[in-house]
Amino acid sequence: LLAVSEELGEAELSALKFLSRELVPSRRLDGARSAHDLFEALEERGVLGAGDMSFLRELLLRIGRMDLLAAPLGSGREQVERELRERARVPPYRYLLYQLSEDITKDELMSFKLFLDGTLPRSKLTSEATMLDIFIEMEKKGLLGKDNLSMLKSLCEKINISLWNRIEEGLNLFGQEEMLITEEERGSTGGPEGHLALPVAPAFPGSHNDSSQLEAYKMTSRPCGVCLILNNHNFAKAREGVLEPKYLRDRNGTDVDAAALRNVFSKLHFRVEEYRDLTADEIRKTVNIFRCEDHEDKDCFVCCILSHGKKGIIYGVDGQEVPIRELTTSFTVRNCRSLAGKPKVFFIQACQGDAFHKGVTIEADSGEEDASGERDTRFQLDCIPAEADFLLGMATLQNYVSYRSPREGTWYIQALCQHLESRCPRGENVVSILTAVNREVSRKTGERNAEKQMPQPIFTLQKQLIFPVN
Repeated sequence: LLAVSEELGEAELSALKFLSRELVPSRRLDGARSAHDLFEALEERGVLGAGDMSFLRELLLRIGRMDLLAAPLGSGREQVERELRERARVPPYRYLLYQLSEDITKDELMSFKLFLDGTLPRSKLTSEATMLDIFIEMEKKGLLGKDNLSMLKSLCEKINISLWNRIEEGLNLFGQEEMLITEEERGSTGGPEGHLALPVAPAFPGSHNDSSQLEAYKMTSRPCGVCLILNNHNFAKAREGVLEPKYLRDRNGTDVDAAALRNVFSKLHFRVEEYRDLTADEIRKTVNIFRCEDHEDKDCFVCCILSHGKKGIIYGVDGQEVPIRELTTSFTVRNCRSLAGKPKVFFIQACQGDAFHKGVTIEADSGEEDASGERDTRFQLDCIPAEADFLLGMATLQNYVSYRSPREGTWYIQALCQHLESRCPRGENVVSILTAVNREVSRKTGERNAEKQMPQPIFTLQKQLIFPVN
């Protein structure tokens, strides 16, 4: 227990306390300042002990710390899922609230606080208060409970109706499964009445747990592979001429993105290599170097491209074009045999169409205005090779701009890094993470003219891609 407690951070402790609220009195939980204190409280309630670690295993699975199941607990995910089929102590209602708190955006959290101002004490709605803190205060005030969801529904309808839809779908899903459990089966589980015995950790419909039976790519090598970052900031060379690319502005804020990518992929056990301000020819030469590298003892390859672009291409700092497909095709089986059967991942932060510079706080990562209005739905599919094991994460749809803050970086890369950092420790697959990135970026609105952006992942993966943290 001591070894486990030392591995848990403050946010994870808050999550464990929230998931334990049906089993431990509120006053006792509020007084638990460390995981060690929480474990003592669970022992006092008889739900944790040397002869029964099943609840602790369930909690760790719920918060995505599968690494602690193996060491120091000496358990595996399959064992915990078998235990959950027999007895799940965390009610579905509470786990759904926890998942909602994990997925909610900063803007949505702020909206909850604004709407609850006057209903909850302001001392409970500070900038440091999390969504879990708010749920707990609502429960203490009698404003939220398993059979009292009307205020939560009203708040979600005002802030983002999809939040309530996901809660409702989850409760309906669990209710349908509960109806299939006969009284005889309920009695044989030994579980407390009203608690649903679930085959796996409950999840929102469409989340990563829905595909937990799929085989995953091997990701055990250390390092996992190379993360190549091509970071183009200074486009003075493009502006020197009088040809078409003279409009390309410097990409202020791109170094914020590069730093975020370096940080997260280092944590994910990748060897990060960054190249700055490359011309089109230099981009080709750099990609060719890594194409020819021996990846035999690596499990994955990641390439992040930060530049200006338009439909199907990215720009070098000299304003010359490089087709995205040319870069991705460099890593097909024919061109890079040591990556055969391994995931090849590309994240492209660049506009793919119209450029509109709408104020100084938000800029478009493009260089041209294309008012043709044409929508070629085939071009992005053509950006990746027609073979397995590729994933292409585009910052935006075809013909559309993507946005970058000169101070805070781009909407897409910042959301991508934040979700990778928070969700990879929970064992979530990358396609599911990119869906969450889509949701967050699509909810953003520019400050000047209500600019919107919608990312798009395209993939030919055959297995789950899960980046390991430990």
